[in-house]
Amino acid sequence: MDSFIKISNFPIVFKYMSLFGQGIVVTVLLSLFTVLIGFVLALILALMRLSDIRPFAFLEKDENGYVRDSGFLYLISRFNPFAFLATAYVEIFRSTPVLVQVFIIYYGVFGVIKLPTFTVFGFIQFARFFPGVVALGLNSGAYLCEIIRSGIQSVDGGQTEAARSLGMSQAMNLRYIILPQALKNILPAIANEFVVIIKESSITYTIGVQDIMSAVNAVKGATFIIVEPLLVATAIYFCLCFPTSKLIAYVERRMSRGDKR
Repeated sequence: MDSFIKISNFPIVFKYMSLFGQGIVVTVLLSLFTVLIGFVLALILALMRLSDIRPFAFLEKDENGYVRDSGFLYLISRFNPFAFLATAYVEIFRSTPVLVQVFIIYYGVFGVIKLPTFTVFGFIQFARFFPGVVALGLNSGAYLCEIIRSGIQSVDGGQTEAARSLGMSQAMNLRYIILPQALKNILPAIANEFVVIIKESSITYTIGVQDIMSAVNAVKGATFIIVEPLLVATAIYFCLCFPTSKLIAYVERRMSRGDKR
């Protein structure tokens, strides 16, 4: 296997551009579905972390009616199971490698749950694509959760008080007042997550997803050339990520104009 860069190898690699084209489609679709799943999951997790549901709140006061400020019963009274579960989820997924998560989802979960074996567009294998989306979506949700949570907390609390004074419920306040402003603040960060997922999606080729790196692997197996296909893949990832990053920066500047006085 040749490890040196040879210009004469590129025409050989270019014969397999159809594989790279398919890889681009798979990578973009993988990234889009991942961000969508991650956003919905992250929104649920963020609301769980911000919730104030304490089933043992009655233990907050002692037998004399005074509010406890320490002790075991005080800690139990402050326990929020929803916030605990959401925090545990976020910490676990942020503290473990993505590759391990992909393998657990593919070999562990979908090794038991059998998916239908059909192809989309003639080249996307659903039984491999779907586990990749799920694994990346679960991982992305852990990171987007913190982004959404910070966005919600960045909205002035006085607006919540104003909404309550107008008779709006907590759900209406969240839907019409808090979330629209929070989404405006975090939209660039969510878009940046899309760029990150484009790059991180390359790891799914290890479970047979036919993305850009899978095309590299196919070319390497057919031609025994490795460096040149990697350079082609690098150029493709750059062409996907760099313009997207610049577009995000442009949109962010446009959105920030309305905040300037």
